[in-house]
Amino acid sequence: MKRRVLFVCTANSARSLMAEALLRDMAGDRFEVASAGTEPTRPHPIALQVLEEAGISTQGLHSKQLADLKEQYWDYVITLCEKASSECGTVCQPAQQIAWDFADPVPANRHSTFALTLKEIKERIALFAMVHEKKTGPKPASYDPVTVFKAMADDLRLAALLLIRSQEQLCVCELTEAFEAPQPKVSRHLATLRDAGLLATERRGQWIYYSLSPGIPQWLARVLDETASHNEQLIESPLARLLAMADRPAVQCL
Repeated sequence: MKRRVLFVCTANSARSLMAEALLRDMAGDRFEVASAGTEPTRPHPIALQVLEEAGISTQGLHSKQLADLKEQYWDYVITLCEKASSECGTVCQPAQQIAWDFADPVPANRHSTFALTLKEIKERIALFAMVHEKKTGPKPASYDPVTVFKAMADDLRLAALLLIRSQEQLCVCELTEAFEAPQPKVSRHLATLRDAGLLATERRGQWIYYSLSPGIPQWLARVLDETASHNEQLIESPLARLLAMADRPAVQCL
């Protein structure tokens, strides 16, 4: 699954839009990319101009409000100015927070200033893509017992795993409803299970759907079967809330 990257600056009119377009152009096969602003305005025409002159597509680029994207799951949130860094340090958890600081080219309003900013961001994007290249591919799960049992050694994670097992596939929004927990918290726990090789994921639109990994070995499948059959109370309440949920998206998409 592609890693998700969100670029953030204040106005989302130049720097973060440039970064979005650059990473999509340079490594769009490995990353899902978006950008947003803490106080968004609209794309600056010179920012779009220098991107197009560099042969980088500007199709679909538009300024977006951070509040509209912060509840989605992000692997990386990269801020491009100090103001954005101070304002979004806690709103996109559990994403890895990376702080860059590029001077805003908008006040100068000069083509050469925008072109220089584009060049500097492109160099940083290239380095980011290279450093994180190995992290974007799926890591083969070892199913080491210590790793597996550590991943399941949490009330919510174990119950989520058993609930997904019972329903075959669940969407993040269904799990937040079932466990009455905020989406970032649920996503963080699901990421732990995924990284341990226990869950497989599929993205549809803005949501991620989870199912048991088809690579789970027989010994682990037996552990889950025995745990589920002798501990039905672990998912009794979450299952009731899930079944009472109206318009379940995973059911509609199956």
